[in-house]
Amino acid sequence: MKFPNHVIHRRHRGSRTFMDGAAATTAIKFVRDRGLDHAVEREKNLRPLLNVKNLIKSEPSKSLPISIIAQNKDSLKIPSRPIEFIRKYPSVFHEFLPGGIGIHPHIKLTQEVLDIDADEHLVYESDSYRQSVADRLLKLLMISRMNKIPINILDKLKWDLGLPQNYLKTLVPDFPDCFRVVGSNESGQLELVCWSDELAVSILEKKAMEGGSGYSKGMPLAFPVKFSKGFEMDKKLKKWWDDWQKLPYVSPYENAPYLSPKTDESDKWAAAVLHEILNLFVANKAERDDVLCIGEYLGIRSRFKRVLLHHPHIFYLSSKIGTYTVVLKEAYKRGLLIENNPLMNIRNRYLHLMHTVKEHGKDISMSSGTNQEKKAASNASKKEAGDDDSEEENNGVSVTFSGSETKNGDSDEEEDRFKGGRRGSREAGAVSRRRATTTTRSKRKNGDLKTHLGDGEGERAMGRRHSRTKPKVPQPLNASTNVHRRSQQRSSS
Repeated sequence: MKFPNHVIHRRHRGSRTFMDGAAATTAIKFVRDRGLDHAVEREKNLRPLLNVKNLIKSEPSKSLPISIIAQNKDSLKIPSRPIEFIRKYPSVFHEFLPGGIGIHPHIKLTQEVLDIDADEHLVYESDSYRQSVADRLLKLLMISRMNKIPINILDKLKWDLGLPQNYLKTLVPDFPDCFRVVGSNESGQLELVCWSDELAVSILEKKAMEGGSGYSKGMPLAFPVKFSKGFEMDKKLKKWWDDWQKLPYVSPYENAPYLSPKTDESDKWAAAVLHEILNLFVANKAERDDVLCIGEYLGIRSRFKRVLLHHPHIFYLSSKIGTYTVVLKEAYKRGLLIENNPLMNIRNRYLHLMHTVKEHGKDISMSSGTNQEKKAASNASKKEAGDDDSEEENNGVSVTFSGSETKNGDSDEEEDRFKGGRRGSREAGAVSRRRATTTTRSKRKNGDLKTHLGDGEGERAMGRRHSRTKPKVPQPLNASTNVHRRSQQRSSS
């Protein structure tokens, strides 16, 4: 293969590695980002909910017995008991007994979710959205070394790419000049038909060209980064990072076999590939396993792992919703997507309906997520009028990643690493001291209640409170004390 001159120049130049640029003892510190964690956690049950919605909608009767949903629990990815999951969202699913005498309850969709579903169908059918989906598929095929992608991998990425349910029948045949299916739908591949020089430009290159900086291929190009609050970098690591940003930018659409796998030049190219793929996803995020799946097909799975390990200021790794999710940090601000997307607008409407309940004929919106995430969302909304770039807040807990690669199927042990070492123990001690202080204040408050309530109300209130936990018992101590006192008086007389 013949390479361009600028490629040959880079090929014979001395290569630098992460361990050369930063000391072996230097570690990349990970800081948890509450805003991005909330962006991940708020969509926790959205995919299984839409899976159940689509299954019910596909039925001629537009309803299903709960037993059928239970039988398909794994394929629908329902995280809990199906009946509990259904009853958790009464604004989406309606439970009823057919004919009033049915043994097993049936489930149908509410009118509110059907209205959103109709709007979602309009988005999928619009010419502008169909063209954008076709462009995303075409760019992904051009990133692939073989210009082919197996259908089973596309099915894994269908949610992230924003593909319609039956895209092989409704979308692919309408773009015969771009791609085609080779083989059967189950074991086949989507193959590139015609290369597009116009689309073979990464999002970073496009922005650099629009900025009027005179950028041309092969020139250094820095990645936009967002350092989470609390992230620190020593001088040696900072120098390595600055030098890494100044390395030549190799386009993700350029095949780079001349780059040695374990060099900084290779890692920057892998970062460019991952950056471009995440930009092809409608939410600019995806589950780590799906990212590594496409990385394995591209032959750079281990490089993806190193990129995630060494560059948390570009790619955030969230441990919420029981799995790991890779988030492109620059695409979010205060936990919200910056760029508008019609499909994400529809998904946000589903999320709003999921957390809406009816009470006395009125719709009441319920916030999603855990109490910690609700507090984080509240703090983020309060700060919107304040710091312009406080970015997504973090809880101040940092952790040191090891140099080893992240393994597949990580258990909760890796989650524990987020809690920090000595600092975590100091925080635990502080929590216990706060609990002790709270208990002391509570006792003082109860004692003050006796003093300030007049006419014996304080004592009666305290008596009522303690009578719930401790039964009244006789006190023989006073009687024995009186006998002891009488014997002392007799002896003295």
